[in-house]
Amino acid sequence: MPVLNRIAGFADEMTAWRRHLHMHPEIGFECHETAAYVAERLREFGVDEVHEGIGKTGVVAVIHGRGAGPMIGLRSDMDALAMQETTGKAYASTVAGKMHACGHDGHMTMLLGAAKYLAETRRFSGSVALIFQPAEEDGGGGKAMIDDGLFDRFPVAQVYAIHNLPGLEAGHMQTTPGPILAAVDDFEIHITGQGGHAAHPEDTRDPLIAAVAMVQILQSLVSRNTGPMQQAVLSVTQIHAGTASNVIPDTAFINGTLRTFDPELRETLLRRLDEVVEGTASAHGLAARLDVLEGYPATINDAEKAAFAAEVAADLVGADNVDPDVERGMGAEDFSFMLERKPGAFMYLGIGPGASLHNPGYDFNDAVAPVGASYFARLVETAQPLAD
Repeated sequence: MPVLNRIAGFADEMTAWRRHLHMHPEIGFECHETAAYVAERLREFGVDEVHEGIGKTGVVAVIHGRGAGPMIGLRSDMDALAMQETTGKAYASTVAGKMHACGHDGHMTMLLGAAKYLAETRRFSGSVALIFQPAEEDGGGGKAMIDDGLFDRFPVAQVYAIHNLPGLEAGHMQTTPGPILAAVDDFEIHITGQGGHAAHPEDTRDPLIAAVAMVQILQSLVSRNTGPMQQAVLSVTQIHAGTASNVIPDTAFINGTLRTFDPELRETLLRRLDEVVEGTASAHGLAARLDVLEGYPATINDAEKAAFAAEVAADLVGADNVDPDVERGMGAEDFSFMLERKPGAFMYLGIGPGASLHNPGYDFNDAVAPVGASYFARLVETAQPLAD
């Protein structure tokens, strides 16, 4: 796999960093030791600035190039998942019930590798901000860093991120202009009626009847409110009610998720969801409450920056190994908050065969880390070249 020669020269160091991070996972915003390890490495590399505690445990390093120019941002996530690892690796997680099952240990390693190279060579103008964020999996660490002044303190003109992808050939890269990942909104519906003896339903207001009706109508929201060229998913995933065969319960509970790409369609479907809940409850003489748990917005690549990112990737790994127009996915990613504020692009990097993301048997492919580091470095050098 093509990599920059200097980065290839410290590939073994990168493997050591990654395996240390893998052995010591932290969850959510509680990335204290992880952030400290990252900051220590960055200082060893000789970056110009290291700022800690942004968005609780986020870290930002700044490296100045040679001569005036804009600032470019490169982002990695840091948090692990609440899962028990089953890989049996010598460097497996040492923390019970926690593991890097999404490859954020690899993401940090790739950005650290780029930092080491860029701090040594400085073959670029302007400056680069290296953003290490907590709580990507749950909590919106990217938004927390923005709310804590990330882009006020580090006014990047553009921002980029990588996510590893098991199953895609190692070293292959994928992106797309426009939406690449969906917005995610979970919802809960709490229905309150009047329970009673199942032999005398006329004396009750049955919440189960309303719940079944709601689910049936909800399944039509996408098909009857989404245009044929749009995409959305609404899935009901839980219904809970009742305790016995001869008792009509007082309450029922429905849970589900909504995934969309278009912000206007997202608002339309959320409005229709509310109308269905209220109307169906009223028709059955019941009370109902809808709670929408707003998640991450859609991850929308800037078309120009996505094309630029694909060109940089093609120069590195070859055009045959880059898909610049990959099919979008229904997963979610909180890099979306950064792309709402700054133009940029989200790129997938294949790590070859293996267990899927969020699987207890998952492990990052260390051989791919130098490719990601080289991509990050080339983004900076290509976007902000030295003046002749």
